[in-house]
Amino acid sequence: MSELPASIQNLIEELSKLPGIGRKTAARLTFYLLKQSDHDLESLGKAVLDLKANLKLCQTCWNFAESDPCKICSNTARKIDQILVVEDPLDVIAFERTNEHYGTYHVLHGIINPIEGIGPDKLTVDKLVARVKAFEGKPVEIILATNPSLEGEATASFIHQQLENIPNLKITRIARGLPVGGDLEYADEVTLSQALNGRRDY
Repeated sequence: MSELPASIQNLIEELSKLPGIGRKTAARLTFYLLKQSDHDLESLGKAVLDLKANLKLCQTCWNFAESDPCKICSNTARKIDQILVVEDPLDVIAFERTNEHYGTYHVLHGIINPIEGIGPDKLTVDKLVARVKAFEGKPVEIILATNPSLEGEATASFIHQQLENIPNLKITRIARGLPVGGDLEYADEVTLSQALNGRRDY
């Protein structure tokens, strides 16, 4: 079998480095791109090259933005004393779609994961502690919204330990339980326990 041209092989290699993209998917994407017009390829290439050019980290919430502070942090209609702590920027998008959170956010940029060498120092926990202390004893609510995985729970627990002695601070954890459309018979014991413990008046 003849070798693929180097340019095709190189693109397959680069695409396969992306999360969730295996070599077969990378190859399909590469051959799809080969069928596109030069204009479309140039637009894609420019978008990739410009990805970081206009981005910065908001020094308040540590989310990616084009301005500092970001649009959410600079919105005077948002409740600055209610901070929802999430793992990554995609979580902010998910919560914003609910139209239920009217406060601000704090992006950790990961979770504590010793196996992968990610400790608290690799996250923005220290920035969160400094942010809360800047309220100087005024009432603040921190909503911990890390994923309900072992690492997410460990991260939430660590943050709680770092914040628990700050006065007038309320620390809450998002409720967990059964997803809409889920079947009870397929739910694990932890999920069912959380669903029971998180019950409310009907």
